[in-house]
Amino acid sequence: MSSDLHIHTTFSDGRLTPEEVLAAAKEAGLSTIAITDHDTVDGIRHLYENEKDVVKGMTIIPGIELSSEYEGREVHILGYNIDIYSSALADGLIEIGEDRWQRLAVMLEKLRELGYDITEAEVLKVAGASSSVSRSHVARVLVKKGYFQSVRSAFDEMLGQDKPAYVPRYRINAAEAVELVRAAGGLPVIAHPLLIGSDAVVSKLLKLDVAGIEVHYPQHNGDDVLRYGHLAELHDLLKTGGSDFHGIPGRYPEKLGEFVVDDKLAEPFVAAMDRP
Repeated sequence: MSSDLHIHTTFSDGRLTPEEVLAAAKEAGLSTIAITDHDTVDGIRHLYENEKDVVKGMTIIPGIELSSEYEGREVHILGYNIDIYSSALADGLIEIGEDRWQRLAVMLEKLRELGYDITEAEVLKVAGASSSVSRSHVARVLVKKGYFQSVRSAFDEMLGQDKPAYVPRYRINAAEAVELVRAAGGLPVIAHPLLIGSDAVVSKLLKLDVAGIEVHYPQHNGDDVLRYGHLAELHDLLKTGGSDFHGIPGRYPEKLGEFVVDDKLAEPFVAAMDRP
């Protein structure tokens, strides 16, 4: 059997509810998954509080993906085995969440000035249960209203960095993100290092109090896997991997189970769950 340690749900910017993710993971034969929504633990908390019986036969690692920055680069920190009820984590997420709302308001104002008839209510309807409203939700409304043919084209022409409606968001420093995961009793891991865009920055990040690096990722080729795997071994860090599944049509992987990792990569996190 296989595992997937990087999955998003409707509680951030994924297309499937936590229950639908579980059903899809079971159908794909996955033995271990990690719910790692952006800047929120609401999805995994929903499962723990409402769907205990559904998780039989599958291990679900409580996780999160924190948005941060380091030396001008966007850096995502995955947190595994976190205490989803940690007060320190909750306080940090409140600060991040408040900025998301402010950013949304400015973004919608820019779009309206550019002639796009879009309201906050429409975005929130698309976002549904998500407490982590993002550009992807705005893009989906723009597509739904016929302004763009796809979410990707909305980003390429309007919402991407340096585009007319782009609004930079507040990000905590990567060191703060690592500390936040540690404060919640979790294991911080550098997500998709290739997307950081600088291996020199990745090397610096490895000197923080991280526990691992995401070696296996859909956009990593064979050379990337070898390079980041070597870095993990050199620094005595855990190797992890996952699909970064969002369930977005046209974005690989479109289905859970299309990109998986060996169960052995999940074993350290599963073992940590078994310890008191």
